Amino acid sequence: MKLLLLGADGQVGWELRQSLAPLGEVIVADRVCADFEQLDALRELVRELVRASGVDVVVNAAAYTAVDRAESESDLATRINSDAPGVIAEECERLGALLVHYSTDYVFDGEKDSPYVETDAPNPRSVYGSTKLLGEQVIQASGCRHLIFRTSWVYSDRRSNFVRTILRLAKERESLSVVSDQIGAPTSAAMIADVTARCIEQAVNADGLSGLFHLTPTGETSWHGFASYFLDLARNGGMELKADEIRAIRTDEFPCDATRPMNSRLCCDRIRDVFGIELPEWRFHVRELIARMLEQEKV
Repeated sequence: MKLLLLGADGQVGWELRQSLAPLGEVIVADRVCADFEQLDALRELVRELVRASGVDVVVNAAAYTAVDRAESESDLATRINSDAPGVIAEECERLGALLVHYSTDYVFDGEKDSPYVETDAPNPRSVYGSTKLLGEQVIQASGCRHLIFRTSWVYSDRRSNFVRTILRLAKERESLSVVSDQIGAPTSAAMIADVTARCIEQAVNADGLSGLFHLTPTGETSWHGFASYFLDLARNGGMELKADEIRAIRTDEFPCDATRPMNSRLCCDRIRDVFGIELPEWRFHVRELIARMLEQEKV
């Protein structure tokens, strides 16, 4: 099997480099060689690599993820999150490749009182959510075989994310304030990559397997609960933190340009039923990450 990985320098893309390797040859394309703002060049790149190199699977881990900035950069967010995936999907359909793509809980308004399933009607409340929904729709309309994974609250030990930001602030400040009324499941980029590889392995050998799947760990917490948990792990593991208070606040006490879903819970029964994958509880990969970060600090 040959795979083309787009967005290889992002959180999920970096983890996919390792997770996809056992499946076959992985051709890696970062933002330098695959510019999602230049659609004609992107089309030519995908067409050439898929056709000339015999690529069977295209994995798109690239996205515009600056949620608040997207409110003032809607054209750019649309180009990267919708127009570019549409181009990739067209080429995958033309050349018979499977397309793997990632979406988000932000396609929902967050007003449901239970976890969202794949068939719930989307109703994004932000530019970011709207552009990601459009990306899903253009892929589905292209006719290409696809696996679209919606996920939420992605974190890792690379690039900018909630875990790294809170740990940095906890070393600088004596008190932190974290939102406690938004509920979801923190999702490790490593888990996303590992599950993706397992799904691809099955999909390429299952004629016609295609569709949309929710992908988060089991369980739920708030941003405040998430932060409290990994800060305790870090402190107990010997990390020097100045913050000794984590104040729980409401969303309306922390104004942002983009509206966040209050309920980001995603029901993942479908990925379990179709692929036979049992997803771990959210704390599992948090413990792994903090343990790894503690080891890195000792070096």
